[in-house]
Amino acid sequence: MIPQTNIQSIRVCRLTMDPASVNAQTSAEQTFTLKGVTTNDVVLNVIKPTATAGLGIVNARISAKDTLAITFQNSATTAVNAGSEEYKIVIARPSQDAGVLPNGTVE
Repeated sequence: MIPQTNIQSIRVCRLTMDPASVNAQTSAEQTFTLKGVTTNDVVLNVIKPTATAGLGIVNARISAKDTLAITFQNSATTAVNAGSEEYKIVIARPSQDAGVLPNGTVE
């Protein structure tokens, strides 16, 4: 059986971000202030409003209270700067503290 908990809420937030340039053929985690999130929250999706050649979002997490961390991947041969845009962030809040979520093995 897969350990589980219920979801208390799912929220969609809008956040204007201006990520720093990402060097060629590398990835970089960058942090942004997102008021109200906690380390118990789970980032379900980060939606960039436009396509930027070579740039992808490969991970997102809440790294600290009020702090969203996004890892950007640059597959291009030159640095990429996405510029300032309004992103949509989809966040789930578990109904219990993620620190006490049941642990186990997927069977």
